[in-house]
Amino acid sequence: MTATPAAPVATLSPPRAAWKGQLGTYIGLMAVLAGMVALFGSLSEYFLTRATFLSIANEIPALAVMAIGMTFVLILAGIDLSVGSVLALSAAVTAAAILQWQLPVPLAALLGLLTGLLCGAVTGAVSVAWRLPTFIVSLGMLEAVRGGAYLVTDSRTQYVGDAIAGLARPWVGGISAAFVIAVVLVIAGHLVLTRTVFGRQVVGIGTNEEAMRLAGVDPRPVHIIVFAATGLLAGLAGLMQSARLEAADPNAGAGMELQVIAAVVIGGTSLMGGRGSVINTFFGVLIIAVLEAGLAQIGASEPSKRIITGMVIVVAVIIDTLRQRRAERRLA
Repeated sequence: MTATPAAPVATLSPPRAAWKGQLGTYIGLMAVLAGMVALFGSLSEYFLTRATFLSIANEIPALAVMAIGMTFVLILAGIDLSVGSVLALSAAVTAAAILQWQLPVPLAALLGLLTGLLCGAVTGAVSVAWRLPTFIVSLGMLEAVRGGAYLVTDSRTQYVGDAIAGLARPWVGGISAAFVIAVVLVIAGHLVLTRTVFGRQVVGIGTNEEAMRLAGVDPRPVHIIVFAATGLLAGLAGLMQSARLEAADPNAGAGMELQVIAAVVIGGTSLMGGRGSVINTFFGVLIIAVLEAGLAQIGASEPSKRIITGMVIVVAVIIDTLRQRRAERRLA
């Protein structure tokens, strides 16, 4: 007599559970963003205006594209502190190619992008080859690359004029081409992370690198590709910022790596690796941008803005830690 199979237990499938978790995060981030807009709108009569929202949209592309790369890096359980310096060096190389080497603008821009790609690839390759913490390697790159930006520019701001200003000029409805490019890259990054084998490998390595190695996946090229792509995106951010300012400043991007990490963490990407979303990161970028614009409009001093922004980052990390502990208790 054969045993009758037990009836299946009605449980939430992992894909649907993950989808519901992401939906909850989306709703939470949108609620925070809407609350901030309402708050600053009530405190400043000028905040809820088309000019304010266009200003925010046209100022965030550089931060947004760097945050895409940082999302992948953090999901891998790494970190890249050099992105701000890479932004500056890429912009400096582009400016030097235009002003000193008299190269065509497209070729100069390509050199800037390749500079960012090379910096990121070196960071990834060194950390993989010598099994060094990415924190230490990228910290060293932060200083070395910043020094390179000073050398290329002779420690002076290089004014490129309108050579690449087309990226930052108002386009459709006052939105710049840089913003459109940033949104397209956010969508592309989301699809790569959620719909490709490479994206699944990134999440798997960040969750349990040894298990992925035993499953036949070599984590080393994945690490290098992610860091190289992050450098490339930082190079693109350098072009976007130079286009907006019509200049390449060797001090550009100083401290911007902290803003990038803050946006990614606010978006819910785990500092422990294995979990994150590019779409959520974009919400994090918007939250940072709205916070800064709102504080500026209500007349908050620079020290006050830094204190409030720092508190927001700490709260986001606390929430991430509590979420991680709750997930571990459910698995236990």
